[in-house]
Amino acid sequence: MLINSQPDLRVVSEAATGDAAVRALAATPADVVMMDVRMPGMDGIEATRRILADHTPPAGGRATGAAAGPRIVVLTTFDLDEYALAAIHAGASGFLLKDAPPEELLEAIRTVHRGDAVIAPSTTRRLLDHVAPLLRQPTPEQHAHAEAVARLTVREREVFGLIAQGLSNPEIAAKLYLSEATVKTHVGHILAKLEARDRVQAVVMAYETGIVRP
Repeated sequence: MLINSQPDLRVVSEAATGDAAVRALAATPADVVMMDVRMPGMDGIEATRRILADHTPPAGGRATGAAAGPRIVVLTTFDLDEYALAAIHAGASGFLLKDAPPEELLEAIRTVHRGDAVIAPSTTRRLLDHVAPLLRQPTPEQHAHAEAVARLTVREREVFGLIAQGLSNPEIAAKLYLSEATVKTHVGHILAKLEARDRVQAVVMAYETGIVRP
């Protein structure tokens, strides 16, 4: 009811289990998915992984538009670190507490839909700070991400650091004395080199590789 009350948002499907969510999205594409973690049968983490597995980036780049698949916001609680971490690795683009106020839920949907948007919902930033020590534990993924970050040019590394701090493109442009168009180009190159689905996933990599420290 809340989502459908907004002129720019529409619920296209609902599912009560992870299996049903995967089937529903195969039949009816969606831009954003609100994914619970604990569900009967397949949980939300596995459902997220399976939904996004069909939309892997092309070699040397990243999928865009419909090819990138839906962006997934995971409903979570702060006392479930292991679930939050699993959701991050599964490709979630945002996190929302189950008791979040209506305006924060709507903000989260709109923010993750804009893949180039700053991480506005405070939940995502706080949760990343919360699980940062776990993110920095050595894993094959963390090693691959560190190598990808190392391949960034000096300017791209500079822009990446500012993205990781939560700055918007206009703010980055002002700080580096660049045009917004130039910053947007740099951001596109950074996401492609990191094979990041969106800006949120890039910030996750910044936490993993120590670019951001809470």
